[in-house]
Amino acid sequence: MSAPLLSKASWTHVRSQLCAALPALYELEPGGALAMELERDGWMLEITPDGTLACQNGIAMDDVKSLTSDGTTEDIGTDELAKQAKYFLQPAVSKYRPALVKAGFEEQAEMNEEYVAVIFRKTVDLGNLEEVKNLMRWCVEKIR
Repeated sequence: MSAPLLSKASWTHVRSQLCAALPALYELEPGGALAMELERDGWMLEITPDGTLACQNGIAMDDVKSLTSDGTTEDIGTDELAKQAKYFLQPAVSKYRPALVKAGFEEQAEMNEEYVAVIFRKTVDLGNLEEVKNLMRWCVEKIR
């Protein structure tokens, strides 16, 4: 269950406070979620205006095709690609899964025609910015 969206002014304030604390954050779209790459095995940290904090790791389907095709031109089915993507993600995800789950994150897999991702989400109280900043710093330290 997600928290209600903040007003634009409130999110602007939260966003500026978070960017000051974590300068590597950038906007995914104007006025929207903030994200930062964690520089370890493709991990990314994202926070949304509705108070969802996500640590995620994913792989592009084109990359999976390249890794599994071994130079052949044969088409690989979507199910097989998804299975291979999860296989490639497993080492990075399993390394951090216990700590993220212990910290209250819920694991979900997401797949579309462009990518497969494993996302650990947690609802945070954007009204308690110090707690949010501390949790985000913990994620950065844990995964970097």
